Amino acid sequence: MIVRRYAPFTVLFIILSILAVAPLLAVLGYTFFENGNLSFESVRLVLENNSIIQTMQNSLLLGLYVIALTTCIALPLAIIRTKTFLVKSDWLDIVFIIPFMTPPYIGSMGWILFMQHNGYYQQLFGAEAPFTFFSVAGMVFIMSMHLYPFLYLMLKNALIRMDGSFQDATMIYGNHPVWNWIRVVLPLLISSYVMAALLVFIKTLAEFGTPATFGKRIGYDVFTTEIHAYLSRWPINISAATSLSLVLLSVCMIVWYLQNVISRKYAYGTLSGKSASSSQTKESLLIRLVSSSYVLIILVLSIGIPYFSIIATSLLKIRGEALSLANLTFQHYSELFTVGSSSFSALTNSISFAFIASTVAAVIGFSAALYIRDAKTKPQQLLDFVSLLSNIIPGIVFVVGLILFWNAGWLPATIYNTNWMPIVTYIVLFLPYSVQYTKSALSQLHPSIQQSNAVFAQNYWMIVIRVWLPLLGQGILAGWMMTFIISMRELVGSLLILPPAIETSATYIYSQFEQGDVSKGMAMAVITVLLTVICIFLIELLQRKASYTNE
Repeated sequence: MIVRRYAPFTVLFIILSILAVAPLLAVLGYTFFENGNLSFESVRLVLENNSIIQTMQNSLLLGLYVIALTTCIALPLAIIRTKTFLVKSDWLDIVFIIPFMTPPYIGSMGWILFMQHNGYYQQLFGAEAPFTFFSVAGMVFIMSMHLYPFLYLMLKNALIRMDGSFQDATMIYGNHPVWNWIRVVLPLLISSYVMAALLVFIKTLAEFGTPATFGKRIGYDVFTTEIHAYLSRWPINISAATSLSLVLLSVCMIVWYLQNVISRKYAYGTLSGKSASSSQTKESLLIRLVSSSYVLIILVLSIGIPYFSIIATSLLKIRGEALSLANLTFQHYSELFTVGSSSFSALTNSISFAFIASTVAAVIGFSAALYIRDAKTKPQQLLDFVSLLSNIIPGIVFVVGLILFWNAGWLPATIYNTNWMPIVTYIVLFLPYSVQYTKSALSQLHPSIQQSNAVFAQNYWMIVIRVWLPLLGQGILAGWMMTFIISMRELVGSLLILPPAIETSATYIYSQFEQGDVSKGMAMAVITVLLTVICIFLIELLQRKASYTNE
């Protein structure tokens, strides 16, 4: 009876430990043990290296700069979407998600193509940009254009949940709405803002795509690019890579701990049943004009310009000549879908790897979510934490750990240098999406459904097939699609763990951009982004359908 009771936890914990815990232990072991003895030598060498100290400083400053700029972008957007005539324009939220779901390296390439010498800015306006775009400020701008939707959605949801009585209370300070908002509403947003800002900080530290494309161009090294360099350039320095990975891991864990402390200690109840806005004020024409203009400017900067550059470059017949109808062709797209071409192989590899990884992740995520449920017991909480590790820890740290673990001499067999290596890597990195989407669907079900399972007696598999799969199907499918689209465009793991002569769409885009054959790479980027956008709309439809069903 005891064995049967703990069997689900044991099986799931072993699977998740092999996937997520073992790679982290491999990083720790390689960093702190040398010839079987405890040693801090590799960490000491890293901390004494002036160039690495500069890299750490670059990373931390970059994170702070991005937080500042994303705040300046996201906070006005959240206010506009909750306090102006655009409050009913829900379609904007889907559009705002597009920059966040666009692979960062693709957005960065779009801006490089637009702002570089003889780029589209110069072609359209007849002169080079009147400011220096290729600088740290430009890098911060590009990363903020990618991350602002995350902060925007957090702030917008916090404002929506805010009780109308808080806004009524601002009237005691007088009649100036802006000053009242600053005195009462803004302090109530601080908790949600700090939590979101810390997550933006972690995402900035863990980002590889923009630093690898734009940062390398301006000589701005960060954690991720330095770790990648240690593992991909001769002479390979695994000790330095693991030590730097450990430093990055430590910083992210500290930030994650602070985020949890703030969420527990400084959260405020802002919802008590009253409407979010108890009074309606008529907006002036100026407010409408300013709100619309601001939203339009943000959409042009985050979507319009990079996507224009990507699409235009993918259609160029002769690169280097001016953009004109005579210089446009669909040849690069036809080559992309030519069976046997390198681009077609890269695309099919991405689709097949992502399909298998998302399917396996969906099965594991479904099983884990059924066991975890509301995480009331210690085993459930432990499993919940392990399943979400890759959301807390930067992806490149996991990639380094996977390389070390699957190259361990004591393993009887290894998947390293096989097609299973990228598949397992994608499962490890993106499993939290499957778990979280399924848990979200499960949380919306009434507890009586669990009691009704008694109809099927002790037949557990019958319960899974006849009850849980139909009820959680939309959540499982949404998690599957999210895992699929992110796996298909994943870059840093693919660069480090793909077998020889195997490419994916991400590595193909990156290599073509580096080698100067940009048009072929941008054609692949357009297809990748198109698949991403389609999946985003499908996920949104599934979520809306689920909400209508629950109502």
